[in-house]
Amino acid sequence: MKLFDWLGITGRPRDAPETKEGLPDIQDSVRSSASTFMFGMADSGERVDEHSSLQIATVYACVRLLSETVAGLPLHLYRYKDGDSKEKATDHPLYKILYRQPNPEMTSFSFRESMTMHLLLWGNAYAQIVRDGKNQIIGLYPLQPQFVEVDRDEQGQIFYVYHAYEDDKAGETGKDYYFKREEILHIPGMGFNGLVGFSPIAMMKNSLGSAIAVEKYGSAFFRNGAQPSGVLEHPGVLKNPERVREAWDIAYGGASNAHKVAVLEEDMHYKAISLPPEDSQFLETRKFSVAEICRIFRVPPHLVQDLEHATFSNIEHQGIDFVQHSITPWVVRWEQGIIKDLLLEEEQDLYFPKFNVDGLLRGDYQSRMNGYAVAFSNGFMSPNEIRRLENLDPIPAEDGGDDYYLNGSYTKLKDAGSAYGVNTEGTPPKEETPDEEEPEETKEQPEEGESEGDRDNQPGENRRKEGRTFS
Repeated sequence: MKLFDWLGITGRPRDAPETKEGLPDIQDSVRSSASTFMFGMADSGERVDEHSSLQIATVYACVRLLSETVAGLPLHLYRYKDGDSKEKATDHPLYKILYRQPNPEMTSFSFRESMTMHLLLWGNAYAQIVRDGKNQIIGLYPLQPQFVEVDRDEQGQIFYVYHAYEDDKAGETGKDYYFKREEILHIPGMGFNGLVGFSPIAMMKNSLGSAIAVEKYGSAFFRNGAQPSGVLEHPGVLKNPERVREAWDIAYGGASNAHKVAVLEEDMHYKAISLPPEDSQFLETRKFSVAEICRIFRVPPHLVQDLEHATFSNIEHQGIDFVQHSITPWVVRWEQGIIKDLLLEEEQDLYFPKFNVDGLLRGDYQSRMNGYAVAFSNGFMSPNEIRRLENLDPIPAEDGGDDYYLNGSYTKLKDAGSAYGVNTEGTPPKEETPDEEEPEETKEQPEEGESEGDRDNQPGENRRKEGRTFS
């Protein structure tokens, strides 16, 4: 095999098998988007790959946080109904697979956790789709992404090659399995060609390599007695300098021998030749590595226990930002991948999967109660809808549990004054009618000896005319 063939530079991928009868001929590789870096070496000289990167504490914390969060979200399959409403499609075979158990060996949580971890580290997540004779899905089995190749055949159709280099099947290793596009659930991450995602670890190899180098430096610092390296100066010529160095390491090397008093013989002197860790900003470099890795995975530092810049005033908003900008892109990739690969073409307009992220956005008790009060008084949530969100038993329908209520003092602007018969659109204002003249027999007659004019000249508070009091 030529060097360029082994490196995958030619048209045929490095790990692709030779063309065999009955198998598709590989014409074009689309895996260039996910190709890894040369031998996995960073500029710092450290080897960086998906496995070694997990030994960095911050990488492990970020990957665990994101994968467990996505795996812990409720995932349901819904059916569209008339009037823009929806309902859970519990009768669909895919509902149980997504919500409860994708295969007999895994729970929904562990399946989505593994697939999301593949996305975060390798940039792609693959799962084999197992169907029955009715073309219904009966199982999903994750595949190791580092052993999957994505290619096109001579007709331009995408297919997948799985190199079973590990013991995936008892007694069968080193075999290649070919899958059609409809036999694989593929959730790609960000990539150059839109078909295959690239590895975030490969792209960030230099940042992660620096973090690994700093951790190794710290380990060596404590292993060597937490003292800077230096030289032992002797005025004469030593016959066996190796024995002197070994004796020094045994007596003063290692963290257990730190801060011991050194005894130098034969007029020897110890001279340090390197900068102490505080001068080389060792701790600041480690802090910067934490921020850098959080930036790569778009994780707020306080969620990986870096509380240096977290305050009570901003930590709640950082949690909301985590849902909006960290979790949402991953769940959207999941949802669209499920629609693309797991739903039949005729089902894609009838069904849709949905992650429920509302639980991550729940505020404290007082904030939730204030929100429920607004929703209830404005008529867009019923008492039972609120109680379901709080995991409370529903109120019977006959007692108004499913009814919607509205504050009666709310009126449309155009209807202002309608209760008084004015300013009602299309209705003229009510005209005032003059008071009817009192019958002659109902008018007050002047008392005997009193003229009508005298009666009108009495004080205002005692005068009444046409049923009104005048002051």
